[in-house]
Amino acid sequence: MFEVFTLLADWLAYSVMGLTPDTSVGIGVHFFIEDTSKILVLLVVLIYVISFLRAALKTEKVRDYLQGKNRAVGYLLGSLFGAITPFCSCSSIPLFMGFVSARIPIGITIAFLITSPLINEVVIIMLGSILGLKFTLMYIVIGMALGIFAGVLLDLLKAHRWLQPFLAKAYQGDLHPQTNNQDASSNIAMTYQQRHTFAVNETSTIVSRIWKWVIIGVGIGAFIHGFVPAQWFENTLADGQWWTVPLATLSAIPIYTNASGVVPIMASLIDKGMPLGTTLAFCMGAVAVSLPEFMMLKQVMQYRLLSLIAGYLFIAISIVGWLFNAYY
Repeated sequence: MFEVFTLLADWLAYSVMGLTPDTSVGIGVHFFIEDTSKILVLLVVLIYVISFLRAALKTEKVRDYLQGKNRAVGYLLGSLFGAITPFCSCSSIPLFMGFVSARIPIGITIAFLITSPLINEVVIIMLGSILGLKFTLMYIVIGMALGIFAGVLLDLLKAHRWLQPFLAKAYQGDLHPQTNNQDASSNIAMTYQQRHTFAVNETSTIVSRIWKWVIIGVGIGAFIHGFVPAQWFENTLADGQWWTVPLATLSAIPIYTNASGVVPIMASLIDKGMPLGTTLAFCMGAVAVSLPEFMMLKQVMQYRLLSLIAGYLFIAISIVGWLFNAYY
C-alpha cells in the first residue's frame, strides 16, 4: 500500500534531483520525501475517515462499554489494534487524536499509541525469519504489555488533563461548533452532507495545527538517518555492561525509523556481537521514543504528559533490556 510513496521518493530524489542512493544526502532526502508524503497523506485521510465515522457513530455506547468493568478489555483491544495497524510512531498520531476526539478513555488510546509503532505484521514476519519464533513471540508479548501497562498507569493519573486544550475539551463534554452545536456523538442522526462537512472541518483544524511539526520532525529524523555513524553504536554498546542498556535507549532517541526498518538493524547488531537485550533496548527506543515523534506529540500533549510517557518508556525498555541480557 505504501509503495507509491517509495516510488515518489525514488523519482524526486534520484531522477529529478539527481542524487544517488549510496550517499548520505541521497539517503536522507529520500527518507524525508517518502515519510513526509506518507504521514501527511495518512494524516488527512485518517482524520477525515475517523471524523466522518464518528459523526455517525453513537460513541456513548462504545465509551460506556470500555469504561468500568470492561476497561481491562479496552486496554487489551487498544494494544491489539495498535499491533495490527501498519503505522510508524508518527503515522499513528492521527488515529490517537481521533480516539481522543471520540472520548475513548485516555488509557486505551495510550495503549494503542505505544503499541502501534512497536508491532505490525511485517515486523512479525521479519523477526520470525531472522531471529526465530520464540523471540518473535516474546517481542509481541512485551510490546503489547508496554502499551497496556502505560494505559493503566495514565488512566489512574487521569492523564487526559494534560492533553492540549483543543483535545482535552473532548473529555469535558464540549460541543463541536462545526456541527452547529451538535456533538458528533449525539443520538441525532446526521445526513451524509453534514458528516462530510464535519469531517472536512475537523481535518482542516487538526492538520493546520501540526503539519509544520511533521515536516520538522521528519526532517530531523532524515538528517540523522542519512548521517548518523552506525559504527559508533556497535563500538560503544557491544560490551554488555549494565549501563549500555539505558545508554542504548538514549542513543536511539534522535533516530526516526519504523519497526520494519529497525529489524534488519537489530539482526546486524546481534550478528556483530551486541548483546540481545542491549540491541532490543536500542531498537525499541528508536521506534517508540524517537525525538521526531515527540516533537509531533507536543502539538497534542502538554509537557507533563510527554515527560510521563518518555520516562515510562525509558524505564520499561531499560528493564526489558536488562532482563534479556540476564536471560540470554
